[in-house]
Formats: sequence, structure tokens, C-alpha cells
Amino acid sequence: MSDQKVPEVKTPEEFADQPKEFQTAIRKIVVSHAINELYGSEVFDEPAIGLAPTPYAKWLTCRVAMEEYGHHVRFFELGLQIGIPEADMIPQTSDKKPLSIFDYEMESWTEFCVIKAVGDLAEILQVEDLIHCSFHPLRNLARMTMPEERFHAQFGKDFCTDLIETGEKEAVQAALDKVFPWMPAFFGRAGSRNNEIYRKWGIKLRTNEEMREDYINRARELVEGKLGMRLPDVEAAPA
Repeated sequence: MSDQKVPEVKTPEEFADQPKEFQTAIRKIVVSHAINELYGSEVFDEPAIGLAPTPYAKWLTCRVAMEEYGHHVRFFELGLQIGIPEADMIPQTSDKKPLSIFDYEMESWTEFCVIKAVGDLAEILQVEDLIHCSFHPLRNLARMTMPEERFHAQFGKDFCTDLIETGEKEAVQAALDKVFPWMPAFFGRAGSRNNEIYRKWGIKLRTNEEMREDYINRARELVEGKLGMRLPDVEAAPA
């Protein structure tokens, strides 16, 4: 890694005075989060309200959808403050494609619960890596977002537990077998140049490989240790 001095950028106003590479890296992260929070809300969270089996489940799913849309709004507003065009932060008009997990065609309430349990666990790791970010507005946004991401993952775990305890164990396992193989790619490619730049400027702390390994270990603890299910055997690194 470079000996480049890492700036501590405390306000959006200070952003414009930073090196171009730092600015580009921050913009990439903000765009990615803005797009993926919105797209995930549209393809998973909002449709899940109709799939939820009870008024109580619908109520909590509405809360999840509201918070996920709220995450998009927060990243979108930060993006505007640092000069990112609106169109770059909307999936339909951006050159940035949403994460591949959002190509998964969710069909059932059980699949949604599994997506929340293992998918939002992956998001927690991403947010964790921004909590000490050298760009303080992004750091603060991560700290605001983290409790809600933890709630979403707990939502998934709790409803998966309910399904298992009410005779739907095979359905939960089938959903895990379909959903989990999509998840390791969430952390990007090994030897990523973007990740190298993020770490150079103190925006992220860990390599993609380190985060992926941590994620799989945590997913195994959740699925096998807490839910009593089987974690699909998936290679740690994406193809």
C-alpha cells in the first residue's frame, strides 16, 4: 500500500478540495449504494409486502421497505451534495448496474425471509467497513444506517426461525440453496483495483477477499449454528 497521507474530510464542502482519485472513489461508493438500495427496495422489499402472510408480517415488511427506500434517499442526498448528477443514482438512467443478486426472481415469502437473513448480513459487513471512513459524511451515514440494517437481518432470521418451527424447514432449506450461491459475489472480485484505492484513501478497511471470508463464516454461524440448517457449499471467491 502507498504511504499517501489519508485525509480526514469532515464536510461535503471540503470534498472539492481533495485529490481527484479520492473524489472519484467516494462518488463510486455513493452511487453504488444509492442504486442498490433503491433497486433492492423495488424488486424485493416492496413486492414482499404482498407476499407476507399476516397483517403483522406485512406491517414489519412495510417498515423494512420504508427504511430501504430511506437508505437510498440518504445516499442520493449526499450524492447531490458532492456533485453527482441525479441520473447517475437512479438504476434506470445510470451506467452503474445493480448488484447481480437483484437479478434473482423472488417468488415466495420464504425466499424473501432468506434474502433478508443472508443478504442483509452481507450489507452489514459493507456498512461496517464504512463506519471509520475518512470521508466523515459517508462515515456518519453508515452509522445512521447500521441499526436499520441490523433490524433487517434480524427480521430475516426471526421469520426464518418461525417458518422452521411451523413445519417449513424444507422450504427454508430450498430457499437457502437457491439464494445463498448469489451472495459471495456481493463482495466483488479478488485483487480489485477499486478496493485497493478505497483502502489507500482510508475509505474502506479490508480487501474484498477478507470481507467475503468473514461473510461466509458469519453466514455459516447463522445458518448452521442458529437456524440449524445447512449452508450451501459455495466457493469463497467468485468466478
